Amino acid sequence: AVPSEVLAAEAVSCLNRAMAALRDIWEEIGIPEEQRLERTDVVRKHIKSLLDMMVAEEESLKERLLKSIALCRKELDTLCRELQLGPFETEESTILQMEKNLRTCVEVLQKQKRDRKQELKALQEQDRALCDILCTALFTIDTGSVPSLDDLDRYRRHVASLNTLKEQRREEFVSNKRQIILLMEELDHSPDTSFERDVVCEDEEAFCLSEDNIMALQSLLQQLEGRRALNEAVCAELRARILALWERLQIPQEQRDSSAVH
Repeated sequence: AVPSEVLAAEAVSCLNRAMAALRDIWEEIGIPEEQRLERTDVVRKHIKSLLDMMVAEEESLKERLLKSIALCRKELDTLCRELQLGPFETEESTILQMEKNLRTCVEVLQKQKRDRKQELKALQEQDRALCDILCTALFTIDTGSVPSLDDLDRYRRHVASLNTLKEQRREEFVSNKRQIILLMEELDHSPDTSFERDVVCEDEEAFCLSEDNIMALQSLLQQLEGRRALNEAVCAELRARILALWERLQIPQEQRDSSAVH
């Protein structure tokens, strides 16, 4: 027999033994039948009240479980739509087990929702920071809904590509800046525009790595290289003239070497 059925039978047996004991006591005392009926009715009412209260409590528990199941189903439907998942299917089980299963599923999906929104927020922060540096447009995504796994994957790859672009432009900037500073020193040229001052003086981390700025940087480098090439050409021409003059004047090699040092 089921243990609960055995206990129920034992409860009935206990009640019968208690009633028999009461009847024996009443018999010994000599209580009249009319009063015995009254006392028996008091016992019946007391037991009935206790049992009714226990049944009501268990019915209340059942109602709470059924209400929880309904709320969980509703919440699951909403979460499945938000997370773009298929409809949730439940297996046949007891009310208690079903309520526990549904509540666990709600908690799992709620965590998924929180995790996705937290990752979206983190990606947006990275995106904004990178867009500020690179002067590019923000990634387009619906922030009013829970992002799908595909949305997050695309966003992750987009942010990764921006990071790669930032590193490429940063390396190009640092390399070009170094060459520009050397050329300016070589040409005895002081930065005379706001852009040139930004390139030479500004903190490398603060420089805007926009496509326009990188192109302007390349243009500045080309201009300086052009000036250096022009200077070198002028110097070469002057040296050629000096050599020609030395030849015409028949300047000795020793004197030429002495002049070349200066």
